[in-house]
Amino acid sequence: MTPGKAVIFSAPSGSGKTTIVRHLLEHVGLPMGFSVSATTRAPRGTEQNGVDYHFYSLEEFQSLVAEDAFVEWEEVYPGKCYGTLKSELQRMWSAGEVALFDVDVEGGVALKEALGEAALSIFVQPPSLAVLRERLENRGTDAPEVIEERLAKATRELAYADRFDVVLVNDVLATACDEAVRTVRGFVGETALP
Repeated sequence: MTPGKAVIFSAPSGSGKTTIVRHLLEHVGLPMGFSVSATTRAPRGTEQNGVDYHFYSLEEFQSLVAEDAFVEWEEVYPGKCYGTLKSELQRMWSAGEVALFDVDVEGGVALKEALGEAALSIFVQPPSLAVLRERLENRGTDAPEVIEERLAKATRELAYADRFDVVLVNDVLATACDEAVRTVRGFVGETALP
């Protein structure tokens, strides 16, 4: 596999990283591919296998781990594993695309360690835990006990911010999106423009 460039976005749940990544894909003006993560969790709503995630049973996932099929993987919650398949990187880099990742914080640190200077890691940080709580509550997708679990995890994840190349504070979404576009263009450079 000939390595290309990669951009990794990580953040505590509810920080806005997925919204920023979607904006980036639409507005960066570079050949970018989105890495579809593998998971053992069940599909939610209208999620499709191979589009939103590669959905596997725990046994299938463990077999892939044994086959060394992952760049990185972890058990995020008990019985809920997530990982980045080497085949996803191969797919994007073979197409001449910059690999774009939307992964949890520990996954982001592991990807940066695995990819080194070929990757730019960006930590999307909420302005405060109070704002993060409000965002999670306003989403209306999680029960109160799940929100508390996510906030506890977010408190631990915020300590990882200094292990990323860039910390992007998402206070005003439009500003954070613009900054993400500028940062990624700067990292990839003009040579990658079509």
